[in-house]
Amino acid sequence: MDASVAPSSTSLSPQGTKITGYWLLGCAGMVIGSVVLGGVTRLTESGLSMVDWHLIKGMKPPRTQDEWERDTNQGISLTEFKWIWYMEYAHRMWGRIVGVVFYLPAAYFWYKGYFNKGLKIRIGGLMGWYMVKSGLDEEEISETEIPRVSQYRLAAHLTMAFLLYSGLFWCALCQFIPRSKYVMTPQLKKLRMLAHTCKGFIGFTAVSGAFVAGLDAGLVYNSFPKMADRWIPSDLLALEPAWRNFFENPTATQFVHRILGTTTVSSVAILFLLASPLTLPGRANLAVKCLLGVSAAQVSLGIATLLWYVPTHLAACHQAGALTLLTVALWLTNELRKPLVPK
Repeated sequence: MDASVAPSSTSLSPQGTKITGYWLLGCAGMVIGSVVLGGVTRLTESGLSMVDWHLIKGMKPPRTQDEWERDTNQGISLTEFKWIWYMEYAHRMWGRIVGVVFYLPAAYFWYKGYFNKGLKIRIGGLMGWYMVKSGLDEEEISETEIPRVSQYRLAAHLTMAFLLYSGLFWCALCQFIPRSKYVMTPQLKKLRMLAHTCKGFIGFTAVSGAFVAGLDAGLVYNSFPKMADRWIPSDLLALEPAWRNFFENPTATQFVHRILGTTTVSSVAILFLLASPLTLPGRANLAVKCLLGVSAAQVSLGIATLLWYVPTHLAACHQAGALTLLTVALWLTNELRKPLVPK
């Protein structure tokens, strides 16, 4: 075969790039749906309606009146129980649909040669992440009479979901956005590092929000910017040893979430100011502006959720906002990838 027409082992065909790109975007979108649905199930405590789960057995809902009444939680009507049960059922089934949509096309595209070496490594890693995430789906019951989801498990589950989404969306962007050719000046290098730092703050803030949700910490100190009449609440370190407060004390988890949220929006504002006089590659300038706008909206939404005692619709929007903010940060850092070195 002539070398000039030999297929490259490190690049995809235009057809393969387009198909796999849309597939990855579709999978990422389905993960967004799973995260939002999972947030609603947590806020409505729908997950407590189904404290056991099996891959095959758990796919069939109760069929008779006796089966429904046997599973019904005490203290609520059968109609109310069915509503929260189907909410959790939809969340868990959606996760399995995501798995089917991800694994089956991945196997086909791999067989067809649509993955180059780099994409094979990324896809293999995503498969591993999804397996770990699925393993965390079964929720934990406390030793008390009232079942409760552990905030540690909730945070781990959300972290895995965010990592899975980040990997899917990043790979999709790499399929659609070619690496730019530009000169990496010292100013751009610093800006690129700050963009990754902002992305890290967004991730940490989202994880801290899982601890807030798990402990219902949004229902304490519903004032801003002070917590009641103090900048630092008196019960911030009420537990011993001190480290437990940041994971098990509702006051401390809310305090940490406030600090991280403020730090995130401040770092994004600094990023915007540093980027303004620079000529950025691709659509990075637009991404910076979007990041500033979405971060301001997310902080405002978080404050409103707190002041209005965590209404379900606002809290769900706030969680979706975290994923939106992460999406824009991923887009920005993808635009600021290291420049393509001409051969």
